[in-house]
Amino acid sequence: MVAAIFAAALALLLLGTRLSLLPGLGDIFGEETQDRSGPAVLKSIRDMSKYEAAAGNFQVVVDLEKDTKFLPDAIRGSRTLYVGAGTVGASVDLGEVAGNGVVVNKDRTKAELRLPHAALGKPALDPDRSYAVSKQRGLFDRIGDFFSDNPGSEQAVNKLAAQHIGEAAKESGLTQRAEKNTTAMLQGLLGSLGFQEVTVHYGDADK
Repeated sequence: MVAAIFAAALALLLLGTRLSLLPGLGDIFGEETQDRSGPAVLKSIRDMSKYEAAAGNFQVVVDLEKDTKFLPDAIRGSRTLYVGAGTVGASVDLGEVAGNGVVVNKDRTKAELRLPHAALGKPALDPDRSYAVSKQRGLFDRIGDFFSDNPGSEQAVNKLAAQHIGEAAKESGLTQRAEKNTTAMLQGLLGSLGFQEVTVHYGDADK
């Protein structure tokens, strides 16, 4: 009898823990949220010489399916439909200008600069605009999720979303837009210093 009562209490505790994760059922079990995080620690500081001249907003729908051989999806398998939204920036590293990368005439009215090509940054997913549309899991997967939280699936779709966004950024023309904006910025800056003609080239010095 004691063992039966203990088993029933344990099952009720587990059930209450899982049901409290469902929207609207947290109050039934008196769920409370407490932030016990420690303070953020500064690990390093580095100077920035990159001029971020353009940024693109992207959205991708990730359809990730995992199957197991010789078992139907209803028994073992998962499929997640996830909407990932994020940004990718394109910048020009002004600190990489070579010694001969700036040529000024004697009258200081003309300037010619050679800069490296613009480069894309890493995709940054926005958690406020990214969400799971649906999650389908087989019986074994649901049983495993019941007893343990599995962040691996979320990491997988996040990684795929970032990968697809990065690939889209390469085809979006962001780097060309960044170089155009950098040229306009430098022409305006040097023009305010008295230069009448400012030419900016991108690429290696021998090109």
